[in-house]
Amino acid sequence: MKVVFLADVDSNRVGEVKEVKDGYARNYLLPRGLALLATKEAVERARAAARREERRQAERDAAAQAILARIGEEPFVITAHVGETGRLYGSVTSADIAAAIAARIGEEFDRHMIELPEPIRQTGRYTVRLRLSRNVRGEITVDVQPEGGQPVPATSTPAESAPAADEEAAEETAG
Repeated sequence: MKVVFLADVDSNRVGEVKEVKDGYARNYLLPRGLALLATKEAVERARAAARREERRQAERDAAAQAILARIGEEPFVITAHVGETGRLYGSVTSADIAAAIAARIGEEFDRHMIELPEPIRQTGRYTVRLRLSRNVRGEITVDVQPEGGQPVPATSTPAESAPAADEEAAEETAG
């Protein structure tokens, strides 16, 4: 069955005319108003909707570019309490990063625009991707530092530091 899409569905965009399975069209697309049978009038209606959506998307992209420019290139410094092993107590999440971005740009920032595969659990510098709109993406640098100027604990294990202590003791007794 040939349909014209009135809304974005999966990889299909508004105004697109496509052949789909009859059951998919009858049971899902048509009852929900996501598509119409591809008649001449429906195609014109969908193309007009596609032009409107293009204009809206261009406005969203321009706003996203402005936000990206206000975010800037400077890294975001987030402080966190660090345990003895160098790991954070808790983690730095997309909500924490969104709060830091919001503080810099002076308006709310949606945490869902941050592509963070998993929370940050170690100190260090991280590159985090942003998806501000369908077409606008960017990257920021997040610098996770210990809270209150705590020294970052050594990450060596006791087994690694023991031979060095034995060598120092041997030098003292020999000398």
